[in-house]
Amino acid sequence: MGHVNEADLEWTETDRGEARFKRKQLGEAAGGDALGCSLYELPSGHKSWPFHYHAANEEAIYVLAGTGAIRLATGEDDPADETHDLEPGTYVALPADASGGHRVINDSEGSLRYLAISTMIEPDVTVYPDSGTFGVYVGSPPGGREERSLEGYYDADADVGYWDGE
Repeated sequence: MGHVNEADLEWTETDRGEARFKRKQLGEAAGGDALGCSLYELPSGHKSWPFHYHAANEEAIYVLAGTGAIRLATGEDDPADETHDLEPGTYVALPADASGGHRVINDSEGSLRYLAISTMIEPDVTVYPDSGTFGVYVGSPPGGREERSLEGYYDADADVGYWDGE
């Protein structure tokens, strides 16, 4: 395993509607395999990735600087969710199931910086409850650097029978 200083890495930027953030993939840069870690910076008034959870990968958030909020699922069988404050030192564990649903929100006046840590298991399915969609990743987990043998995003209501088309 290698080591890396975040100051030596370039930011990648995502700007899609209310989702706007910068990211440095620390785990990938250091040659990590089974554990991913990214540094995120959200500007004031913006959000992270859409509200989601993973079926295979556990995640965690650790706040370094700034304040904001995190939208969390209330439980695996409860579709409701709630918002909790974030401040430096806050750690949030996000299980690999519906109870791990989350989205980081910067509702403060300044930037919000945090680490997102995750296992790097594949295959994985990421579920997006707000849009009723899910993503499938085979060959490399979400955030992974290897080429995937299967990847796609699908409407959860587009169910077909097992024998359809066979």
